[in-house]
Parts: sequence; C-alpha cells; structure tokens
Amino acid sequence: MKKIIFAMVLAFAAVTANAQKFALIDMEYILKNIPAYERADEQLNQVAKKWQAEVDAFNTEAATMYKNYQNEVVFLSQEQKQARQQEINEKEKQAAELKRKYFGPEGELFKKRTSLMTPIQEEIYNAVKDICDLRGYSLVLDRASDTGIIFASPRIDISDEVLSKLGYSN
Repeated sequence: MKKIIFAMVLAFAAVTANAQKFALIDMEYILKNIPAYERADEQLNQVAKKWQAEVDAFNTEAATMYKNYQNEVVFLSQEQKQARQQEINEKEKQAAELKRKYFGPEGELFKKRTSLMTPIQEEIYNAVKDICDLRGYSLVLDRASDTGIIFASPRIDISDEVLSKLGYSN
C-alpha cells in the first residue's frame, strides 16, 4: 500500500514538473538590438566623461596647489602654511563632494541612468510578460546574467520573439 501511494505521489510530481514551461532570454542580445538603448548608453557615457573631467580638474588643481606648497614650504610662516594646507584640503573636499554628487549611489549618473533605462526595461518586461501569458511559461531566465546556466536548448530561447514583439527585427 505504501509503495502504491509513493508511486502515485511520484507520478503526480513528475506530471506537475512536466506541466511547467520554461524559457530563456538573452538580455544583452536584446539590448544590443534596441537602438534606443544604444543611444541612451552613449548619452550616459558622454555625460559621465564630462562629469569625470570636472572632478579631474578639481583633483589636478589640488595636486598643483600641493606641489607649489611643497616647493614653497620653507619660505612660508606657520600661518601661511596652515592657510595653504586648509586651501588644499578644501579643494580636495570639493573634488570628493563633486565626485559623490555625480557618481555616488544616489548621484546624478544613477538618476540619469534610471530615467533613461527604466522605460526600455519596462517595455522589455511587458513584452516578456505578454509572451509568457500567451505561451504559458512559468519561468523565464536571463542567460546573460550570471545564473550558472551551463547549457540550455536554443529552442527555449525567446529573445528574437521579444525583439519582434517590441517591433525590432534582427
């Protein structure tokens, strides 16, 4: 009797497991085929370069001030030394503050990335969701992320279908 119940439970589990459908997407591939993403990425790179140049200018100025201070330190009074050190420290603080403002966890670059990328990500998510609802997929994995997928059949990759749903042909 126990063997029959065990066999029935095992059979039910096998049927349930087989009833679930899975699919894969390659998010890197999808994003590379969306022109809006490429434009947004280029815009972010340009802004980041501009802001990095501003931070570098402050750092260079602080380094120059320090080098000049080192060359003149023997000729300066104690008050002049302290004043120069304070100026150098203030310039270094300004550079650090500017770097935090632009590149910190809640900085301008993060905000700009969010504003540019969120609509694209939502559009992709909605296309994947629509395909899942239509085809009955229980789970969609991203093969581009580091999930440890060693092998997956190309038959379950729906990346081209997602691009098609978004209106892009590959």
